[in-house]
Amino acid sequence: MELAKLRYFYEVAKRQHVTRAAEEIHIAQPALTKAIKQLEEELDAPLFYKKGRNIYLTEYGKYLQAKLEGIFSQLDGIAEELEVLKAQQRRTVRLNVLAASTVVTDAVIAYKKKYPEAIFQLIQNEAETDCDVSVTSNNADFSALPAFTQRCVMEEKIYLAVPKNSPYALREQIELKEVKEEGFVNLVGSRLFRSVCDSFCAYAGFKPKTSFESDSPVAVRNIIGASAGVGFWPEYSWGKASADVVLLPITDPVCQRELVIGLHENPVPSSVAPDFYGYLIRFLQSKQARRRK
Repeated sequence: MELAKLRYFYEVAKRQHVTRAAEEIHIAQPALTKAIKQLEEELDAPLFYKKGRNIYLTEYGKYLQAKLEGIFSQLDGIAEELEVLKAQQRRTVRLNVLAASTVVTDAVIAYKKKYPEAIFQLIQNEAETDCDVSVTSNNADFSALPAFTQRCVMEEKIYLAVPKNSPYALREQIELKEVKEEGFVNLVGSRLFRSVCDSFCAYAGFKPKTSFESDSPVAVRNIIGASAGVGFWPEYSWGKASADVVLLPITDPVCQRELVIGLHENPVPSSVAPDFYGYLIRFLQSKQARRRK
């Protein structure tokens, strides 16, 4: 059954008048009558009967009209629903956060205060192929990400975080090999930041002894402050250290990473994404500048 023929039947059934239906749907009356006749032949059932100059629905016609009522009411609403969805998508930023999640979350909150109509979909998946903006580091696999339309690279130093009551806390700087026997508070191995930090330790000639491990940067920060070990602390993307933690510059090896903030091509473009991309870069730059003062 062709959808067009079902539509023709439905319009005639609503009005029970062929001429009016033909005028409403802009089709010649003979063509409409022919389409209804073909539909009846396909169904092998009469849908209308004549009584005088008027037409009426048969029991088969009433059944078919009832079935089509819900179908066409849904179909007729699709265009309007799509317009609502398109408006929502234009306000949505699909944000893939693979690095600096703490400061990026702060940026999202700040942006939402200025532009409450913006919608954010937060993703943390290196294999995600659908995003408008990504935040990652230079050791990431970029192959799965959509093509970049713009990209900004920001350098970030990595400090050694030690508890305030640690003997290292009185130092102004430190070489990484000096803490090779200490217990390390680490992010889990699946995190990009963890792989960067492990490479620093490998360069210094040791494998870190893990005393605590979590997938939460907040938990790692708190555990270091609780004197459970030492750990690595990115310069500005984790925010300011608490009073219980001292951050020491590492002189050997040079410990730093590059944050890569990207704006991506997307088949469903977001009008908000380019603005948020620029806002996020400015937000990160302001954090960097305050930290380096």
